[in-house]
Amino acid sequence: MSDQILKAHALRALHAPGTPLVLFNCWDAGSAKAIAAAGARAIATASWAVAAANGYDDGEQIPRDLAIANIERIARAVTVPVTADLERGYGATPGEVADTVAQAIRAGAVGCNLEDGIAAGGLRDPHEQALRLQAARDAADKLDVPLFINARTDGFLLAAPGDHDDALLDATLARARVYAAHGADCLFVPGLVDAALIGRLVQASPLPVNLMAAAGTPPLATLRALGVARLSHGPGPYLQTMRALEDAARGALA
Repeated sequence: MSDQILKAHALRALHAPGTPLVLFNCWDAGSAKAIAAAGARAIATASWAVAAANGYDDGEQIPRDLAIANIERIARAVTVPVTADLERGYGATPGEVADTVAQAIRAGAVGCNLEDGIAAGGLRDPHEQALRLQAARDAADKLDVPLFINARTDGFLLAAPGDHDDALLDATLARARVYAAHGADCLFVPGLVDAALIGRLVQASPLPVNLMAAAGTPPLATLRALGVARLSHGPGPYLQTMRALEDAARGALA
């Protein structure tokens, strides 16, 4: 087996419900090396942080070629598996998403995020998103890499906290079932912080569940008990680092 395939299998094995894979997201090769040196079992990029570090807004504003080149530099800099935030897949069609995924794999990624939010706001039709996920899976299969596809669904992220209820959870689970049938390996639900809803989601989801650390997210011990499989930190590490840099610069320049 190639080293990349071994890393892909290793990443998959790290998603064990009740033993969350903690991802302290990076934005470039230097931050990836620092996070790996701290003992990270895998490295994940955060699209918001990658864009900001390169002078762009989030939402696929950074050129795809630059984003792919960044993935390649990160994959070369570390020895652990790398999973890449590919946002919406940089394409209007499933075929274009497949091309993006193939480029990310060739750059060294063994996992990816693909989200169902759309640029205009709201969520893509779940069956349309399923075709994009299936295209990603087919692209990985053609390259003989068992890519770990993290299907992000933004219903909770877009909804007001007062609307985080059973109806929204049921809609999320309906998407999870469709996505699981079309190549997804994990369900990423940023914005969900209510412990009772998290527990219901984990129990009913056909896929292991990934959450994002945010204000109100239950402690890691609680997430373990609830059966969460992955906890991402998104843009948090970049923002924390930039605040520390600004404070250091202010002190030096005072």
